[in-house]
Amino acid sequence: MIDVLSAGIIVADHVCTPIDHLPAAGELVMADGMLLTIGGCAANAAVDLAKMEVRVGIVGRVGSDIFGRIVTDLLRGAGVDTTHVKVSPNADTSQTLIVNVQGQDRRFIHTFGANREFRAADIPLDLLDSVKILYVGGYLAMPGVTQEELASVFAQARRKGVKTVLDIVVPSRGEYLTRFERLLPEVDVFLPNHQEAEIITGERDPVRQAETFSRLGAGTTIITMGGEGAVLVQAGLRLRAGVFPVPLVDASGGGDAFDTGYICGLLRGDGPEDCLRRASALGASCVRAIGTTPGVFTRTECDAFLSENALQIERIRS
Repeated sequence: MIDVLSAGIIVADHVCTPIDHLPAAGELVMADGMLLTIGGCAANAAVDLAKMEVRVGIVGRVGSDIFGRIVTDLLRGAGVDTTHVKVSPNADTSQTLIVNVQGQDRRFIHTFGANREFRAADIPLDLLDSVKILYVGGYLAMPGVTQEELASVFAQARRKGVKTVLDIVVPSRGEYLTRFERLLPEVDVFLPNHQEAEIITGERDPVRQAETFSRLGAGTTIITMGGEGAVLVQAGLRLRAGVFPVPLVDASGGGDAFDTGYICGLLRGDGPEDCLRRASALGASCVRAIGTTPGVFTRTECDAFLSENALQIERIRS
């Protein structure tokens, strides 16, 4: 039995500790360390949920290469049910090269790999009879996932009392808003970051971004803004949350950890403010170490951190 089904992109991440500068052509720059680890929204969230003692299963695609075997073994070792991870024999496992430069945002080089073959139909509908939350991470970065098929899966989940949570990855600039018109009415919680939301909506203000998605039908929209906190908009409520101050080592996976914290709040039956606190705590914990999941709190660590630290949350006036 699982409580959360995490579906979407699974990636093998190659990440370096922060370097002094980007190398020039032909230049060798030394890093203190490099890590081959789990990446991708669905995989990151699944591992983080397992660390929070949530029973979680994952649905996604990997290749038949060594990276697919490594990632699947790492997921299983973290306590994630990998029964529904499919191997695509004619595709490589998706990979991301993450370059961290001191004082700068991360740089990414990515290949779709087996994620290109993922379909909403890969999500086993029979599991919807038992799970409490269906999370899909990486929408727009899985070319085979259409909004019609995903909206149908979400609609079936909601009819069974399952909450639907959606996060996205915007691979490049383009016209995306129409790819949400039929989907967002079936989404209980939508979690884009402010850069993605700006590309989709054309709005720079995070409140206006969230309001746009609310008008399209999303039940609750949270715009995450990294070190600037987050904005939440739902019917009759608009909130702005700050951040927990922690040393920044690598921001990779911070958004997925935030998603995980919010999901954990939903499982607890918490209201929006407490969900934001837990989400912000897990997001902050993630950035303290290189890689997308090593720094993320366990359940015990998260509870202790929240008991000792306060998060500023204010209502946004109209």
